[in-house]
Amino acid sequence: MAEQEYFIMSPKVDFAFKEIMNNEKVRKGFISAVLNIPVTDIKKTVLKNANLPKNHEDEKQGILDVYLTMNDDTEIDIEIQLSYMTTWAERSAFYVSKMLVEQPNINKLYSNFKKCIGINILDFNFIKETERFHTIYHIREDSENFCYTDIMEWHLIELPKLPKTEDGTDLYDWIKFLKAEKKEEFDMAASNNEYIKEAVDTLEVISQDEIKRMEYNARQKAIWDYNTLMEENYNRGRSDLLARMAADGVPEEIIRKYL
Repeated sequence: MAEQEYFIMSPKVDFAFKEIMNNEKVRKGFISAVLNIPVTDIKKTVLKNANLPKNHEDEKQGILDVYLTMNDDTEIDIEIQLSYMTTWAERSAFYVSKMLVEQPNINKLYSNFKKCIGINILDFNFIKETERFHTIYHIREDSENFCYTDIMEWHLIELPKLPKTEDGTDLYDWIKFLKAEKKEEFDMAASNNEYIKEAVDTLEVISQDEIKRMEYNARQKAIWDYNTLMEENYNRGRSDLLARMAADGVPEEIIRKYL
């Protein structure tokens, strides 16, 4: 296929990501890479929400939940967030806690709770304390850092922090896939990993489906519209503030310094 004819959806866009996560082989490969466990340890994954939520059209920021259960009953919620959100930590804590308390068949026994894991994929820098692109969080004691409970776990993957130098992990290759835009980038990501190759193959198939392509374009437009609206609101507010400061006699050099 000629380069100019090649079209493939961006796997970062929630519609496309959800479609490839419908493939169990892809799910196993991705979960294995994030949790750093052998694929053979994952006997089965069950996708709980096979369709995009009813409020999908209103989620302009591109937040997506992929909710699944593993063979050991561990529950995992995968989210992609494309636009910066200052309260992301609180949001992710809320959703993992919600997963915990809404587990069915706990029979009023705390010992029946199953582990809940939140995997957050962010297309912006959020954690200021480190440049590592993958950070993991548990509930631990402050002074001696021992684990209080392992019932909840969070993984934060910040796409912009991916270093140019490969680190030899499968997760690095997965993030290269998620960030890919050109055919050669997808081919490179798929070259050494059968699970990523499966993801690329799946993405190429759905990218040629006319109906799915229309849904993808509509979803991408909603995200762009949201981002543009936020930018316009910011610029309008900044212009209004500049005008007010100038009207109040604030010197131009002070305005430049702070804005």
